[in-house]
Amino acid sequence: MQAMVLHKIGEPLLLEKREIPRPGMGELLIEVEACAVCRTDLHVVDGDLKDVQLPLIPGHEIVGKVVDIGEGVIATRLGQRVGVPWLGHTCGRCNYCRHGTENLCDDPVFTGYTRDGGFATHVIADDNFSFELDPTADPVSLAPLLCAGLIGWRSLKKAGEARKIGLYGFGAAAHIIAQICTWEGREVYAFTREGDLQAQSFAMKLGVAWAGGSGETPPQALDAAIIFAPIGDLVPKALRAVRKGGRVVCGGIHMSDIPSMPYAAIWGERELVSVANLTRQDARDFFPIAAKAGVRTTTTRYLLEEANIALEDLRSGHLSGAAVIIPCGRPQVS
Repeated sequence: MQAMVLHKIGEPLLLEKREIPRPGMGELLIEVEACAVCRTDLHVVDGDLKDVQLPLIPGHEIVGKVVDIGEGVIATRLGQRVGVPWLGHTCGRCNYCRHGTENLCDDPVFTGYTRDGGFATHVIADDNFSFELDPTADPVSLAPLLCAGLIGWRSLKKAGEARKIGLYGFGAAAHIIAQICTWEGREVYAFTREGDLQAQSFAMKLGVAWAGGSGETPPQALDAAIIFAPIGDLVPKALRAVRKGGRVVCGGIHMSDIPSMPYAAIWGERELVSVANLTRQDARDFFPIAAKAGVRTTTTRYLLEEANIALEDLRSGHLSGAAVIIPCGRPQVS
């Protein structure tokens, strides 16, 4: 197999040749068709997330075909197209797992962080955390749904019944959730980097009601806002944009420090909440709704050996939608 491997935090991934692993008890061996690139991948390679076990293959928005199965896995899994998300395994024993909040598990495994991920031609995944996907769909289009879609969906659920909703950071997650919101009849207000007319134009083409810079005041007070950009400075701005009783949801796994702000910014029963990881139920709920809503992902494709370019394009904000790595054109590596 071929893989892009992180050996040292802050340095480029290296293309390597490895033996194809064998699936263990309850595991699948998946031949990767596509793996989307998430901002969390940047947090892993840049060291924002701690205790990374190196060397590591990043990537956690995986779509592929099951080519081998371990003991305890039903034979009908062979040949299926499956999706593998960020949450790769939970203990099933802790208080959170036993009470329906496995996203907060005390002993979790995360794809592309605490186990090897999908920046590769093959990946091992837990059978119970791999979701069957449409075998006729474009795998590149499906890949961003495995994290940008799922985390966006969980964030949207946290936002409640908000009719006027702001999305801060109009990247992969926002461009998916904006489509869900408009399908549901909500009004979407898109907040981008200051002066990013390309992103604002992209948002307007997806049917949002308004698009502007993150420091601008929307034309109407919002019922809720979701912050996808990992920028703590956006929190007080979003709180000022929501009405009394409104809610601000922080949708990222990592964010820079939230600055000191006056109590008045949150007074009026405004709420500030975070989203952590996802549950398998999120996937069961989201994929059918995404299909009904006719969600179409906007993607830029990169070959496996171009993973560093994809990461840099994401870091610099040069993407509309999502970057997706496809393991074709595989070079020979000594």
